[in-house]
Amino acid sequence: MEAFPVINMEKLNGEERAATMEKIRDACENWGFFELVNHGISLEQMDTVERSTKGHYKKCMEQRFKELVAAKALEGVETEIKDMDWESTFFLRHLPASNVADFPDLDLEYKKVMKDFASKLQKLAEELLDLLCENLGLEKGYLKKAFHGSKGPNFGTKVSNYPPCPKPDLVKGLRAHTDAGGIILLFQDDTVSGLQLLKDGRWVDVPPMRHSIVVNLGDQLGVITNGKYKSVLHRVVTQTVGTRMSIASFYNPGNDAVIYPATALLEKEAADQKDQVYPKFVFDDYMKLYAGLKFQAKEPRFEAMKKFEVATS
Repeated sequence: MEAFPVINMEKLNGEERAATMEKIRDACENWGFFELVNHGISLEQMDTVERSTKGHYKKCMEQRFKELVAAKALEGVETEIKDMDWESTFFLRHLPASNVADFPDLDLEYKKVMKDFASKLQKLAEELLDLLCENLGLEKGYLKKAFHGSKGPNFGTKVSNYPPCPKPDLVKGLRAHTDAGGIILLFQDDTVSGLQLLKDGRWVDVPPMRHSIVVNLGDQLGVITNGKYKSVLHRVVTQTVGTRMSIASFYNPGNDAVIYPATALLEKEAADQKDQVYPKFVFDDYMKLYAGLKFQAKEPRFEAMKKFEVATS
């Protein structure tokens, strides 16, 4: 198995730009994941985010999770649990409107830390989308525009902790799924592992690296590239020791954004006799379908979306 793709973003500014862009292209086409280093977010800021997130979990969420486990008698299970995940989580929405006021147990300092971090991640996500445009031969800004809709993109952060699990063979931290949206930027624990992706029929660990940002592609980038770029199954396995922190920020299309394979890519592929694989649809219609089918194969979702197909103007 080849090495997990790690992209040093500093190399985009020098003689190694072409080779670095090729690594990004290969990762998008063959992995659906890659890991960024030297991404422009300061190490001090990342340390503050990690410290604040772990502190909030200890103070406000750890006991709640223990009570949930006790209430459901999960520690004594003898058969695989397939209808829940071993995680403690909350979701902060940043765009188009913030929901931070809905979380009274987040102190003002933590809210500020997460707001500042989100603004950096949004900028990085948009920078990455333009790099993907460059590799695809699309005009700069195409993907950002495709995601925009009438109110701009949906952008939010899922803050998760995966506590130690006494039966890691019987319960997943997060069951296998693809992500519904656009591009996902993950700041994960560098000491407790657990994230895996499916590649060539095998589960592969996403290596924890200090101060890195893990990037994965969501279903909508698969649609826009007509399947050229991959949205792959991934999961979180539980561990018996250590709590794993995961801060995943989702840069997704706006609710009313119309998603479809890029015309310029279809024209290129027509010469190779490749047909349009995906229908044209409104993102919110896909999300409504995804909500009930997240942990099932994505192909039937897109087949079902043909009933919602938007007429081509």
